[in-house]
Amino acid sequence: MLTGWRKTLSRLFIIPQRYVLGIMAFLAVVNAYTMRTALSVAITEMVLPTSSEASEDVCFVNDTAEDSSSSTNNNLYDWDETTQGLILSSFYWGYVLTHIPGGIMAERYGGKYSLGLGILSTAIFTLITPLFVDYGYGWLVVLRVCVGFGEGTTFPAINALLGKWVPHHERGKIGTLAFAGSQVGTILANAVSGVVIHATESWASVFYLFGSLGVLWFILFTLLCYSDPESHPFITEKEKNYLRKELSNSVSNKDKKIPWKQILTSTPLWALVVAQIGHDWGFFAMVTDLPKYMSGVLKFKVKESGLWSSLPYVVMWIVSLSSGWFCDYIIKRGYMGITFARKFFTAIAAIGPGIFMLAASYAGCDRNLVIAMFTIAMGFMGTFYCGMKVNALDLAANYAGTLMAIVNGIGALSGIITPYLIGALTEDQTLTQWRTVFWITMGVFVVTTIVYVLFASGEEQWWNRPDHPNFGVNVEKGIEAEKSEKESKINDETNKF
Repeated sequence: MLTGWRKTLSRLFIIPQRYVLGIMAFLAVVNAYTMRTALSVAITEMVLPTSSEASEDVCFVNDTAEDSSSSTNNNLYDWDETTQGLILSSFYWGYVLTHIPGGIMAERYGGKYSLGLGILSTAIFTLITPLFVDYGYGWLVVLRVCVGFGEGTTFPAINALLGKWVPHHERGKIGTLAFAGSQVGTILANAVSGVVIHATESWASVFYLFGSLGVLWFILFTLLCYSDPESHPFITEKEKNYLRKELSNSVSNKDKKIPWKQILTSTPLWALVVAQIGHDWGFFAMVTDLPKYMSGVLKFKVKESGLWSSLPYVVMWIVSLSSGWFCDYIIKRGYMGITFARKFFTAIAAIGPGIFMLAASYAGCDRNLVIAMFTIAMGFMGTFYCGMKVNALDLAANYAGTLMAIVNGIGALSGIITPYLIGALTEDQTLTQWRTVFWITMGVFVVTTIVYVLFASGEEQWWNRPDHPNFGVNVEKGIEAEKSEKESKINDETNKF
């Protein structure tokens, strides 16, 4: 009876379950980023407008005269730029703290629970945000920390799920699909928030909307997705056998002790951490503060600001998906090795955005040119996902959740620094002040990319295998043993020839 029920359910799915998981992981990231980014648009309508004296360093646009005040001027707060930076950065205080616990929980109890409960709690805190703001910005800071707590488990849990479900040659496209949800979420948060705030004349409406969508996602995810193929009740036997075969060499279903010493002394892992810091510095600066640049510098109205702020992420999303497929193709055909491909696409995703962000700051008040420069910048950043974002899966699929927790958690420290730093540097919202911000960003991109190119790797690390004969010994012995094993195989092949 049970077997027949499972077979019937499996026939209802046209696409394989690993792609269902990839789609739901994508929607998880979309929801996470809408709930994270909504405040960046809403805050432009929550605060009193900044007044600037006329100068060549400040943009003035005639069509803003009739709409110089907020469309929600019945709920305005007197928060200066530094205070706004503090509020926007507070999300990351909680975000960085739950990465490692979330990764460990995902590997021990299953990524389904870590991811699902994290998004659900984020949704609940988002829904209640408008109820607490009138009590002072301190309460908003506390709630944003709580939102960060919930969302901190997202990427480690998704990585743990991908490690259990996705074969090596599909990681570029499925991993990119999942992680590219950050662009779609940012697109929706920017575009939809501006329209909704304009239509409802209430900044609170975006929190109710995105919080409700987060709860809906949780219900669907709980019904459709499972932590691994073996526990899935209606996966086809064909797909289950295929995944057993493809993942048998890199994924173990045995209980395993996390090799903390080997992980924390891994040079490729720390190169990955450095690259993540660089990416997050630039990406969080754009996600958090691009709406403020559109509103405060270019003087766009809230509806226009949201729509134009979303355009760069549309292009980034398209590039993310296309480069994911292209990266898998050139690796599979042997045109690039995995290590070179990861470094190549990561470098493009850092240097390209740095150059065009700077170009945008020198474009002055030319709205069309500034938007074009930001759009090209974020388009280049799209290659990041098939570069270093899936690199943790290459290094150790068995500990993908833990590695992602370390990499993403430390990288997210940038999110604490950048909004506050940008707020402190742009008190007057002048072009010169913002140009300083983008020069700093360019410097961070260059330094972190050099480190990654020099020390990163796309090869599986020996400590990924719990059954490895040298598992548990010190790093030097493990590396030497791995080298000896490879040399022995080469000698054997040579002798046969």
